[in-house]
Amino acid sequence: MSLDTGVADESVDGDLLAAAFYPVFELFFDPDGDFVGDVERKLAQARMPDQVEMYVSRALGAGLVAGGVLWVLGTALGYGIFALGLIDPNALSLGVPAPTPAIQELLRSLVVPTAILVSGVVFGAIGFAVGFGGVITVPYSRASSRKREINLLLADSVSFMYALSVGGLNQLEILRAMATAEDTYGEVSREFQSIVNETEYFGTDYRNAIRQQSLETPSDELSQFLADMLSIVNSGGDMESFLKDKKEKHLRTSKQEREMTLETLELFGEMYMTLSLFPLLLIIILVIMGMMGEADDRLLYATVYVLIPLTGVGFLVLVSTVKQDEPGDGYLRPDGGSERLRQSSREGLFHFGLVEGFVGRFGVFDRIRDREGTHKTKQILTAPHHFLRENPLYTLAITAPAGIAIVAVSAATGTAPTTFDGWVDRPVWSTFVWVYLPAYLVLVPLAIFHEWDQRSKRAITGKLSETLRKLSSANDTGQTLLESVRTVSETSTGQLADEFEVIHAKVNYGMSLRDALVEFNNAYAVPRLARTVKLIAEAQEASSQITDVLTTAAQASENQDDIERERRSRTRMQVAIIVMTYVTLLGVMAILQTQFVDVMGGLSSQADGGGTAGGGPSFGGGGVEPDVLSMLFFHAVTIQAVLSGFISGYIRNADIVSGVKFAVVLMTLALGVWIYVG
Repeated sequence: MSLDTGVADESVDGDLLAAAFYPVFELFFDPDGDFVGDVERKLAQARMPDQVEMYVSRALGAGLVAGGVLWVLGTALGYGIFALGLIDPNALSLGVPAPTPAIQELLRSLVVPTAILVSGVVFGAIGFAVGFGGVITVPYSRASSRKREINLLLADSVSFMYALSVGGLNQLEILRAMATAEDTYGEVSREFQSIVNETEYFGTDYRNAIRQQSLETPSDELSQFLADMLSIVNSGGDMESFLKDKKEKHLRTSKQEREMTLETLELFGEMYMTLSLFPLLLIIILVIMGMMGEADDRLLYATVYVLIPLTGVGFLVLVSTVKQDEPGDGYLRPDGGSERLRQSSREGLFHFGLVEGFVGRFGVFDRIRDREGTHKTKQILTAPHHFLRENPLYTLAITAPAGIAIVAVSAATGTAPTTFDGWVDRPVWSTFVWVYLPAYLVLVPLAIFHEWDQRSKRAITGKLSETLRKLSSANDTGQTLLESVRTVSETSTGQLADEFEVIHAKVNYGMSLRDALVEFNNAYAVPRLARTVKLIAEAQEASSQITDVLTTAAQASENQDDIERERRSRTRMQVAIIVMTYVTLLGVMAILQTQFVDVMGGLSSQADGGGTAGGGPSFGGGGVEPDVLSMLFFHAVTIQAVLSGFISGYIRNADIVSGVKFAVVLMTLALGVWIYVG
């Protein structure tokens, strides 16, 4: 209730802000101008229901309010700088020639007011740009995100429509089927929902609805597809042949776009090699300047603890703008399914499946639910590894508190240094206790269970194309789909064959084939598998002889296999570049520690006739102490190891968690090297 109230209050505030600044909109903007028209189009593409005039007025209000606040702050800041004497007004000059001393004095008296005015104007302009631009860019960002997902799913969506046309569905039924497939085809399905809603609720002819949606969709590819479909509908052409041609075209296009993405990632890999070495070069320069007594210690700390993390995180964000992950969560939630299917699709740690639909009717169902909770708890406790394999992130609930407890106990007992001097005296041990030990405790189990989960899913998707071909061949001989499933399960091996055997058994015990297929898919929740199962489940309801549908599913799966093989091959090289760049950085830092810092520290110690208090000699009388440098170098290679590991995993699988294993390996390498040299 509070959430709804909060949303309503936010909407009311936004409407009040838009209404208050609507006269400003009328003053500065033409309602029929290009800018307003472009924003209106992006609002439609982003599926945002706001009126463009009110939305731009709201953006103007946000910009003017933010600009006004920052203008006041900028003016106060400018005044304070001069009032507190932080800047001498006589030190400022515009270089304006003054013919007489009186004019020179007048110009000097105008310097401070001019500086304060400029400070306020600059801050106000920044505030307006952030406020106005931030609101205006929202529909652009959402439309771009929708366009990306539509383009990713379009090839599979066309294959789905082709399979339905082969199954005997007419044009309107295909449109409705696409509109109800939101659990699988996401934003593509929402585009078709708009077409269906226009025809069913607003009485629009479906031809006009298709034409209108082709103009409003953010994807140029989907727009062209809808325009071509409209021409087929108007001319009475063969929809099945049209969809077959479009299916093959978009499968090729999808493969070409993935190849372009991989080429971009190759460029990013080369960029990372340069960017990751920049902090190393800066550290070397700062160390040399420290020997000369000219370095600022804060620059070295900023390089290690700010610049290196920012470089890695920035590159990770850059890769995320290009890397294409699989849209969707992989779960199927079909309309019109049985109560068992609807409840089982929601089953989880705090949802007990079918019995949840009967709780509250009679007391016996409440007792059954309690017993089900007890049974589920015993099941998890007797086989926790299976539960953690299916939910790898739940390991953090155990390992994160354990890691915090170990660090707290170590700090309380004095095992872990708690002072800066203690860190400097034993940099390897202190970093191991505070960083490496809890990191190993948290990351190693997460990496193990995540890889186990991915391996179990790959066992299904790895043989999916081959199995679909077998199903198509068996179905082509006259067997029903269920008989084909049994035949494939008997003549194949592996995890997928076992799952087919379970599907056959469930149908024999009274479950519908559609529900059995959906339960099989939801057990693994792989988006690629979900699209295949959705296609088969919808087609088999029209006919049991769906050889063409199975062939189409096999072709789509084989296309995905080709893309995956190309991706693994190309990203393997990118991961190798990142890892070798890190190894190079680690080697240079180790050489810098053993052959440069220690030697120069010894020479400085001899020149000074002894060590300085609190950690050994310093360079040039004003540099950083060698022990502190050793700690900073170790922290630098540790931070770089974590970032390089997560970047490698994200480039490899578009999954940040898959980078955990790389991070653990690189951290271990850094620890082993520094145990020897540190």
